[in-house]
Amino acid sequence: PCLTVEVIVPSVSGHTRSVVHDVPVSLIPSRLWTEYEEPPMPRYQVSICLPPLKTLRHVVDRLKNLSNILILSANNVGSFTVEVETDEVSVRTHFRDLENPVVEDSSAVSQADHPDLMISARVDIRKFSQFLQAQQLNPSKIICNIQDGRAVHCFVLHDDMHLQYFLPVVSK
Repeated sequence: PCLTVEVIVPSVSGHTRSVVHDVPVSLIPSRLWTEYEEPPMPRYQVSICLPPLKTLRHVVDRLKNLSNILILSANNVGSFTVEVETDEVSVRTHFRDLENPVVEDSSAVSQADHPDLMISARVDIRKFSQFLQAQQLNPSKIICNIQDGRAVHCFVLHDDMHLQYFLPVVSK
């Protein structure tokens, strides 16, 4: 078996280049799973429950026509923003009064001095839109953790199932 990785690189001329790698993998039998540990989580600065996915997906699908990059921002007083910026326009949608889950993990960085400080990360809008397809699972809650400019880590919670997603961050 192999893992296929495809990288699509846009160019200035508007053409895209595609690079495909097939990486051989070894399957680990389920009886050995206990021998492997989950990787450590990055230290994030804000944790927020996302607004209803149907609403968020509708907004993101509209923003996809404007830019390839989406800026996700949140703070520890329940504000969440999705934004796109181009040379011609900047469009931002605000969500307020969202829940900030209590984090009992030492991986969270304290923002006690400035809880209203917005923490942001830039992600590929198509990848975030694909992540929002989790709406089909009808999750009870989706938690988004952001490390300023470095990481976006989301949990999809549904009954007794927890899925984790790491969204790659795009540099400026």
